Order: sequence, then structure tokens, then C-alpha cells
Amino acid sequence: MEQFTQFFLHHWELFLVLAVILGMLFGEPLLRSTRGYQGVGPLEATGLISHQNALVLDVREENEFKEGHVLNSIHIPVGKLSDRGKELEKYRERPVIVVCQSGNRSGRASSLLHKQGFASVYNLDGGLVAWRSANLPLTQKR
Repeated sequence: MEQFTQFFLHHWELFLVLAVILGMLFGEPLLRSTRGYQGVGPLEATGLISHQNALVLDVREENEFKEGHVLNSIHIPVGKLSDRGKELEKYRERPVIVVCQSGNRSGRASSLLHKQGFASVYNLDGGLVAWRSANLPLTQKR
């Protein structure tokens, strides 16, 4: 044990780097499990839409939504979600994929939906930026 203590004291930088790496490896999955929602990539999202009839909730602003959105998505800006949340009640038992431009606003909205008791909430990792990068279609129709 004494040898380990001496090694640690002489090479504390290595242990610090090890702690940071372990935090990066295990911190994100642990954080996701405590948030109450999961992240999904664009291809996983299309599987949820196709096979589990997932609802896509777009929480971007109106002008962003008009530029292009996932087909059949419901639009409620994140700032209005608390007020308009009752519109989503009928979808409570379906998987809900929350979408924004990059994944930040949708993360906040996903947390809110989870707190409101939605069964399966997913945040589209990377948002519509990732959706476009995967060459998946968008529409401008309502």
C-alpha cells in the first residue's frame, strides 16, 4: 500500500487524467438516466416513428419551423410548452421525439415532458442539424 501511495503522490497528474476520462465515459450515461429521457440519433428516431408510431414534437420558433420540419410533426415552441402542454395529452402513452435545431432547446422540453408524466420521451441528439446530415427529408407543409 505504501508503494501505491508513493506512486500516486509522484504521478498525481496521471490519476487526474484517469478521473477525467472515467467521468467522461460514465458521466453521460448516468446523467441521461437521471434526466428521465433518452437521446436518439436520426436513424433511431425514424425507427421509432415507423415502428412505434412516435410523435415528433418540434420546439423551435415559428420562422425556423416554416423553413423545414419533420413530416407530421407537431409544432409548439419551447417557450409556450408549459401553456400549451394540454394539446399533447392524447399522446401521453406514445413515444415522443422532441426536436429543435441543435438539441439544446429540445433537451429542456424533454425534461419538462418527463416531469409532466409522459411515458417515453426522446431528445433528437444533434437536432435537425443531425437530421439533415443524415440526408433525411424535411417538409415545409403544415
